[in-house]
Amino acid sequence: MPVKARFIGMLAGVLLLSLVAFAGWRMLEPDAAPQVTYKLIDGRRIAQQQLRGKVVLVNFWATSCVTCVREMPALAETHRRFSARGFETVAVAMAYDRPDHVLHFARTRALPFAVALDLQGETAAAFGDVAVTPTSFLIDRDGRIIEQWVGAPDFDALHALIERRLPG
Repeated sequence: MPVKARFIGMLAGVLLLSLVAFAGWRMLEPDAAPQVTYKLIDGRRIAQQQLRGKVVLVNFWATSCVTCVREMPALAETHRRFSARGFETVAVAMAYDRPDHVLHFARTRALPFAVALDLQGETAAAFGDVAVTPTSFLIDRDGRIIEQWVGAPDFDALHALIERRLPG
């Protein structure tokens, strides 16, 4: 084989290895959370950008979802446990959930965190077309998604992850 052909083959091999290494490194880097604006049941709006500097749990749920209803007390307790240290929870009701049901649910259970309506499904779409409830995303203080759960999370593992990401 001529020297030029061997050189081109080696160069192609090095380039391929570099691309594979870069792709692997890129997969380890967390994705940025989508830049959405949550429309809360109390009329306020909170942009994801406003939550930078906090660890945020975004939970997609529905009042008709048995698992969602069952996990709400644990979500409320998690929020109470960590909120003073820079933790925020945003519960996003799915587009098919009736706003009056969401409002009634949040009020009767005195949910201590932000509850948002996603009337057009734009927030669910921005988070990767969320369709299954509950689906939750943990976002770090730099605005990167560091964990995702479909179904109820293991709350002990969630708490440990939040502890590691909160200051002091």
